[in-house]
Amino acid sequence: MSLSVRDLTVHYGSFAAVRDVRLDIADGEVLALLGPSGSGKSTLLRAIAGLEPATRGTVNWDGEDLAAVPVHRRGFGLVFQDGQLFGHRDVAANIAFGLRMHRVPRAEHAARVRRLLDLVGLAGYERRRVTELSGGQAQRVALARALAPEPRLLLLDEPLSGLDAGLREQLAIDLAALLRRSKITALLVTHDQEEAFTVADGVAVLDGGEIRQEGAVRRVWQGPADDGVARFLGVTTFVDGVASGGSVRTALGEVALPEVGDGPVRLGLRPHALRLAGSGGAGSGVTGFGVAGEVTAAVHRREHLRLVVALGLPEMSTVDAVAPVTADLRPGDTVRLTLDPDGIAVVG
Repeated sequence: MSLSVRDLTVHYGSFAAVRDVRLDIADGEVLALLGPSGSGKSTLLRAIAGLEPATRGTVNWDGEDLAAVPVHRRGFGLVFQDGQLFGHRDVAANIAFGLRMHRVPRAEHAARVRRLLDLVGLAGYERRRVTELSGGQAQRVALARALAPEPRLLLLDEPLSGLDAGLREQLAIDLAALLRRSKITALLVTHDQEEAFTVADGVAVLDGGEIRQEGAVRRVWQGPADDGVARFLGVTTFVDGVASGGSVRTALGEVALPEVGDGPVRLGLRPHALRLAGSGGAGSGVTGFGVAGEVTAAVHRREHLRLVVALGLPEMSTVDAVAPVTADLRPGDTVRLTLDPDGIAVVG
């Protein structure tokens, strides 16, 4: 069973919120729609669900055109950012609502609810009022309710964005494990790269209502299609170089990139692609002596010290870099940076 979207376009008046989108999601695959706010992600998901009318194009499930199929008959489960739970019902009643809507025999409800709560890590919460739940617990209940009727496709619209950072990270890990354990086909809408890469098998980068790039998570992360996609995926510096024999020579030094063919190459550097010389990282891939510069800003993050370094090179004036969180660096200090292949993307 699979989803196929062809040339899907959605207009709001004269404005095209989604343009000529083509997507395929295979049976058991989790695809993340990744893009900035206003890129058309939620509109596309709602059009697939049948909640938004398409101007043109098709949404097919196993070859069946769903244009004439109403939302409640598509067999899709929906989880939104706010969960949309019923505050006057307890946890079990919220989950059982999905079972009643799909006419599952009442005698099966209790066992199915217990199994789903165990699946989402909330065993024993049947009689808890939803108003007594934390944000993370409420989203787990919303997920259980969506899974209750055993949907053929699960649609998740920014399901973790309302949670604090630590809880969002843990719930993303739990969600990834749950989707793989249940082998359900899913489409996840998110603006959070870490969330997309934690949960999904593949990613489609959407911007301006158009798919800019689609592919396996690792391939998109390491090889963004253009500068715009690269910037959205965390690249802050671009540098041109020449590849030869598995390494690339640039104005910032030389770095081993065995998969890059010989010839001109454009590299996109995320902040951790430039590290303080001798500070670790993927040291086996770093060659040469790097480049010297002066620290103009230093900000402590959870796992590292984020630097802005002035280089004074004709090709670039400043770059972002990282140093160990214990490094004692201040504006005005001189540092030497080396390239780390773990933070490098090959653009285009």
